[in-house]
Amino acid sequence: MENSLTTDRLLLRRWHPSDRIPFQAINANPRVMEFMPAPLNTQASDDLADYIELHFERHGFGVFAAETLAERAFIGYIGLHFPTFEAHFTPAVEIGWRLAFDFWGRGLATEGAGAVLRHAFETLALPSLVSFTVPNNLRSRRVMEKLGMVHDPAEDFDHPMLPPGHPLRRHVLYRTWRNSSSSL
Repeated sequence: MENSLTTDRLLLRRWHPSDRIPFQAINANPRVMEFMPAPLNTQASDDLADYIELHFERHGFGVFAAETLAERAFIGYIGLHFPTFEAHFTPAVEIGWRLAFDFWGRGLATEGAGAVLRHAFETLALPSLVSFTVPNNLRSRRVMEKLGMVHDPAEDFDHPMLPPGHPLRRHVLYRTWRNSSSSL
């Protein structure tokens, strides 16, 4: 199991107990959580951090804590996990990210996700990855596209964890494959 990955500007590593307080602030930020059902309270944020650690233990990979190399600041997460719901594309491994608002627009999600994608294909030998979000989350969709992920509108889906009529229920699905020439 790989415990960390390094890029030009980021250290992607296993989580530390000290990450929980800044993670709570990220998850409570309405701007960061705009395309999620709701911001997370302290307990829900801590529960998510517990789930992330458990995923690493169970599967040997997971969602890394993202830390800037220059400031050594925890800025969110970038990594891999198995979605916890059933859909036409599951089981699958999702690549995802959530960064503090102050670090948006710097290419850090793309940089970190590119390293995670290479790790997924070259080290873990995963055959494919998915990523998904609501159609209006253009920032995350752009990261997916920069990673060489492909969107097929026929694969878009209604998120089964959200009730019918919920404004965030519809999701777009992107995919990439290990042997794809478009992958980083």
